[in-house]
Amino acid sequence: MIRRYSPPDMAALFSDEARLATWLEVELLAVDALAAAGRIPHADAAAIRERAPKVDAAFVADVEARERVTDHDVAAFVDVVQARIGGPEASWVHYGLTSSDVVDTALCATLVRAADLLVEAAGELVAALRRRAEELIDVPVAGRTHGMQAEPTTFGAKFALWALQADRDRRRLRRARRSVAVGKLSGAVGTYSNVDPAIESYVCRALGLEPVPATQVIARDRHAEYLFACASAGATVELIATEVRHLARSEVGEVEEPFAPGQKGSSAMPHKRNPVLSERLCGLARLLRGYLGAGLEDVALWHERDISHSSVERVALPDASLLACYVLRKATGLVSGLVVHAERARAGISELVFSQSVLLALVDAGLSRDDAYRIVQRDARVASATGRSFHEVLSEDPEVVLDPAALDAAFDLDRALRHRRRFLDALEALDAPGGVTA
Repeated sequence: MIRRYSPPDMAALFSDEARLATWLEVELLAVDALAAAGRIPHADAAAIRERAPKVDAAFVADVEARERVTDHDVAAFVDVVQARIGGPEASWVHYGLTSSDVVDTALCATLVRAADLLVEAAGELVAALRRRAEELIDVPVAGRTHGMQAEPTTFGAKFALWALQADRDRRRLRRARRSVAVGKLSGAVGTYSNVDPAIESYVCRALGLEPVPATQVIARDRHAEYLFACASAGATVELIATEVRHLARSEVGEVEEPFAPGQKGSSAMPHKRNPVLSERLCGLARLLRGYLGAGLEDVALWHERDISHSSVERVALPDASLLACYVLRKATGLVSGLVVHAERARAGISELVFSQSVLLALVDAGLSRDDAYRIVQRDARVASATGRSFHEVLSEDPEVVLDPAALDAAFDLDRALRHRRRFLDALEALDAPGGVTA
């Protein structure tokens, strides 16, 4: 992933140094486990630990140079590690293991650490959305369907629903973390033919992973679930960003992205304050969905393993982790700093949004639903076409059998929004054990 979209703490998890350091820790733990099981002398295991190489840029360069000879990254890594340790003790490194034992277990350990950052980032987004929901619950805005004004709602209701969805993403990320918090050191095709299951248990326990049955590789549906959780979080961010983009349009002007001192919206037109962050987040959500497709393609491998998944995962898993972290954190900033133009939003609510209230009032007055519908539909069209007040057109229509008080009540904004705090009640349930289930 390019640096532009790479949070440093997440990027550090997927650096070459971090990857090889985690491989080395798996190898060293396996040696410790062999000693604990009485398979090799404790002195040999201690010597290997003591002489284990430091994984730095020079070490990475040596492994890359060796790989140009072996054309096999793990074999090159083992060769360099054994050469650095030296002596007869070095022969115990990688004893009974196959490459995927090391690579898959280390990869899962890394994904667990990445998932922790993502869960934290999702939690920060949920918290920001909750704050804005509580702040804006009483601020009315036109609710829209099909891009058309429909009925009134509030900005707080929008933010509350986004918070509930972001919380579902957080729970999906937690489940994905559990799915990838596994390891295997069961040798070629996973039958433990040359490695005792106790070695696997020892290493996995030390890494905070659960040992699981596997072929030569850990089943890739686990990794696909992780990618789905990343893509789902991206889709939620896209949902929020898309709404911001629509409401920020010049013709609407109900919200505005935060605009920093010195920022420029356009290189040519000084008046512009484009929703560039929201547009960026929508674009990156597309990439996240693409990585999910690649991850699902990796589930079906030949027999007990092939490596068609390997090249895909070297790109998809780090990049998806980086992008998911980036969009979650950027969305938190967008939400926290979003400027809401409450007066313009309220002024922009068309009287037509009360058409259903008038319809139901006419039904209550004794008209059939279809007759009432046709009357309201006709008067709404007249008001829209002529620019007259919808309320005025209705009041002059002899077929509208409502007294002035009943007609006024149908246009009462507070009545239409009287249940708005139910959205906040749903947010309170997030604090309950197990959270909400909706």
